[in-house]
Amino acid sequence: MPQIIILPHHEVCPDGAVIEANVGETVCDAALRHGIEIEHACEKSCACTTCHVVVREGFNSLGELDELEEDLLDKAWGLEAESRLSCQARVANEDLVVEIPRYTLNHASEKH
Repeated sequence: MPQIIILPHHEVCPDGAVIEANVGETVCDAALRHGIEIEHACEKSCACTTCHVVVREGFNSLGELDELEEDLLDKAWGLEAESRLSCQARVANEDLVVEIPRYTLNHASEKH
């Protein structure tokens, strides 16, 4: 079972975490299953960028971006070459190191 190392994030995961993921599961679903509340304003329908992550290790093991995800990523805050929408990035057999950006472009967060 592959692992996802989530780097520390000031609000979502202050100490960082190492979680197990199922092959084929999205990074977002794996994180949520382990209590790491990655924002996902569109309910994981690939319609926003709030679940944007940067894959620091293991990026090439993920499936290719489709055109919709690629277009949406252009709008993400802090976009990098290894950026993915965590609701679309499916885990393969390789471990991942993931960073959750400090900010999102969500103008109406459910958390206060």
